[in-house]
Amino acid sequence: MTDNVAQKLIRNHLVDGEMIPGTEIALKIDQTLTQDATGTLVMLELEAMGLDRVRTELSAQYVDHNLIQEDHKNPDDHLFLYSACQHFGVWFSRAGNGVSHAVHMERFGKPGKTLLGSDSHTPAAGSMGMLAIGAGGLEVAMAMAGEPLYTKMPEIWELWSIVVFKEFHQATF
Repeated sequence: MTDNVAQKLIRNHLVDGEMIPGTEIALKIDQTLTQDATGTLVMLELEAMGLDRVRTELSAQYVDHNLIQEDHKNPDDHLFLYSACQHFGVWFSRAGNGVSHAVHMERFGKPGKTLLGSDSHTPAAGSMGMLAIGAGGLEVAMAMAGEPLYTKMPEIWELWSIVVFKEFHQATF
């Protein structure tokens, strides 16, 4: 039996391990996304690692969650994120550009690529043929530093759907 799309994506990005459900595997991550509620800690983690530039094909930082400006905290975070993106070579999407996971699919989504994001909606990019995984900030920071994602090989179910078409006839008068 041939591999399905998920299995092909995993096989093409497998760095270590075997594709046996429940065993640990390591996957090469092509793209990452962070948003402002999670990105600040990711950027601080990159600084703590002493990283000069991200090592992914593409990483993007979105400002789309903490938009209320009732004091200096959110604007300060956004300025920090902007400067960190300039330093690390990360795309920066300012407030008002749209929601991270949707904008990422529109601008950067590419079938066959892996995407690791610190937003729970990141897996939506699976709809366009990406292996898209939501994760914590530290996992995303490690991927941005060029390290593989270590995770357990999932159990993949193949489901067959049967579509029944009813024949409709147009009445003629």
